[in-house]
Amino acid sequence: LKKLIGVIKPDFILTEIPPDRFEAAMAEFQKTGAITEPRVRVFPEYVNVIFPLTREMKFEIIPTAGWTKIMNDERSRKLRAISQDPARKADWAEYQAAEKRSDEMLKAAGNPNDPYFIHTDEYDRIQDVGLQVYNRLFNMELGLGGWDNINIAHYWNIEKALEKYRYQGKRFLITYGAGHKGWFIRELRKRDDIKLLEMKPFLDKVK
Repeated sequence: LKKLIGVIKPDFILTEIPPDRFEAAMAEFQKTGAITEPRVRVFPEYVNVIFPLTREMKFEIIPTAGWTKIMNDERSRKLRAISQDPARKADWAEYQAAEKRSDEMLKAAGNPNDPYFIHTDEYDRIQDVGLQVYNRLFNMELGLGGWDNINIAHYWNIEKALEKYRYQGKRFLITYGAGHKGWFIRELRKRDDIKLLEMKPFLDKVK
């Protein structure tokens, strides 16, 4: 990842870090070289690579996650209740079946951990097999933690960064869990002021 970011040469890295957690994490890193902030430390790519790279490269980390602990706890509570509710047995079974089907399709199509495969439209389509069922069944019920809803919250912050630097020729690297990629790309392709770069040429440089 360190080599990949080196060849991408981003001006900004948009991260799956909530804005209200970023300042504490960055202050801690600058003071001690380590990060213990609970939400940030769960991402090894940030703790081990991106934060340390700020000492070697000139890019700005922008926190763009719409995540909050309250939202996450509420989503977990509601999903647990749904999974245990006899009246929702059919919905839960449909969701689990879709997730299983998506996992099987990913394994059949390629290595789910291969960055070349991850950065394809096929990967996004297969992820959607499970995610769209999850979204249809539970999005409204899960409130801010629903699939569409949380992506809207993430993307709102991403768009704020894009708007701030519109037409300035800046390069942005978005770093989120791979499941979010398809949702974001569908929205990003609606914009006529940005150019989406394929990841393959950059991956080829760090083989």
